Amino acid sequence: MRLVLSIVSVCLIAFTLPAAFAQRNKAITPIPGEDKVQRSTQVYKTVGDVKLKMFIYKPDDWKASDKRSAIVFFFGGGWRSGSPKQFDKHATYLATRGMLAMAADYRAKSRHDVDPDKCVADAKSAIRWVRAHANKFGIDPNKVVSSGGSAGGHLAAAVGTVKGFDEQGEDTAISAVPNAMVCFNPALDTTKDGWGDLERGKGLEARFGGAEQARRLSPLHNIDKHTPPALILHGEQDPTVPFSQATAFAKVMKAAGNRCEVAAYKGEKHGFFNYGRGGNKMFIATMIRTDEFLQSLGYLKGKATLKN
Repeated sequence: MRLVLSIVSVCLIAFTLPAAFAQRNKAITPIPGEDKVQRSTQVYKTVGDVKLKMFIYKPDDWKASDKRSAIVFFFGGGWRSGSPKQFDKHATYLATRGMLAMAADYRAKSRHDVDPDKCVADAKSAIRWVRAHANKFGIDPNKVVSSGGSAGGHLAAAVGTVKGFDEQGEDTAISAVPNAMVCFNPALDTTKDGWGDLERGKGLEARFGGAEQARRLSPLHNIDKHTPPALILHGEQDPTVPFSQATAFAKVMKAAGNRCEVAAYKGEKHGFFNYGRGGNKMFIATMIRTDEFLQSLGYLKGKATLKN
């Protein structure tokens, strides 16, 4: 009897698992034209024996003579860990829409024993490298967008706001400031004041090298009238980075005369925008919103090809 039950159980698993996988895969909407995107990798920065790579996504009709807009993604992971693969599908989608999309690796605490100031230096190097190679990649150097999520969202905002922290020896005549910023649940206030929980805020300041350094590296505290336009996509129930940081950043941006839009997502928590999460509903929603923002800047043409 036990043998019969075991055989039945195995049969049920054999039939159930493929059905479950099929259902899950069915929920993940494919990106139209993603199989035509050209992918390559190049080293954009060498620090000692560390070689940092840029993962590049070109539209299928790309030519070196183009003058396309470009976007550079920075992964999240608390400045400690993470991978450029986080934004593989985001970059893929925008490449299908005609942008030259990239995802940058950068030094992180767990792999390179660095603090967030080095992460910012790498992010600035990445934007500067893209501009320096604009002709090679068919990019309009005046249409470069920074983007990222969480700690990567901090980097995407920091390159547009924070002064200094450039890598020694780089040609600072080439600007590391993007022309626009798209930030997914970003850490925009790295001082203790932006976190609600006093102990947590103190801990973050310590990681940034103390109160003064944390303020110097805080996008919120370094906005001026030249800060590029920004789109912030943030879940209202984010327990990791308070949603209030997004609204505070937008308030200061607007007071300085800058464009800043906050796309708020009711009930959503940290990392809600990631590909594959929750059947991709929020990935699609946030990418459509990003697409619309980039259209408004003249960086994309036509309507979004993803559908809700």
